[in-house]
Amino acid sequence: MFKNNRLLKYKRVILKLSGESLINLKNKNNIDSFFLNFLSQEIKKIVDLNVELGIVIGAGNLFRGQQLQKIGFNRVIADQIGILSTIINGLAINNFMNQMHIKTLLMSSIPLNGICETYNWNRAIKFLSQKNVIIFSAGIGNPFFTTDSAACLRAIEIKADIVLKGTQVDGVYTSDPKKNLEAKLYSQLSYKTVLKKELKVMDLSAFILARDYNLPIRIFNIRKPNSLLRIVQGLNEGTLIH
Repeated sequence: MFKNNRLLKYKRVILKLSGESLINLKNKNNIDSFFLNFLSQEIKKIVDLNVELGIVIGAGNLFRGQQLQKIGFNRVIADQIGILSTIINGLAINNFMNQMHIKTLLMSSIPLNGICETYNWNRAIKFLSQKNVIIFSAGIGNPFFTTDSAACLRAIEIKADIVLKGTQVDGVYTSDPKKNLEAKLYSQLSYKTVLKKELKVMDLSAFILARDYNLPIRIFNIRKPNSLLRIVQGLNEGTLIH
């Protein structure tokens, strides 16, 4: 393991986690304490190398705006429920990282006095430089925008080197690897290729934002031990989009 941050390829990163990544795959519990403990251990490995880390969390394990819409919810209300759900997930992640003695700060795009700090980009950069892991919750605070958009926006605001999107597959494949055993993993892709092939890497508006600001994205399997560590050390892991 590298101990000198000059040997790191990425020194400030945004980790984007879907809400689904928190689900226990065996008993389908909405929040998997075993995974949160594993995630905290993985994060500690890179924090100990002085990597500055921000986390953006989704809420698909609790509520998805589109699903609520289908059962009769107004779109704005459905998205607001999703926004609040990301704060629940943020609190859960924050709790487990604190147990691992990781310095953290939970920020929200909407004011929630007594629960978390209101997001401010300048304060976020200050706390990152003081080796706090910042958990960005509540998306961008508005309906109609996904947490993918929040991840790219926060990355641009705090001048992150890359967005790391943790999934339950090893990266971007030529087709669904669960349905096609011959599907091949892409090592690298250009923004242009992703758009041309209509690969579902992330929300389109988020992806275009990343492209316009030349923000690289790496898609990888968050459940693979040491995957985060390998990425920040510059080793090939998952699929790099740049």
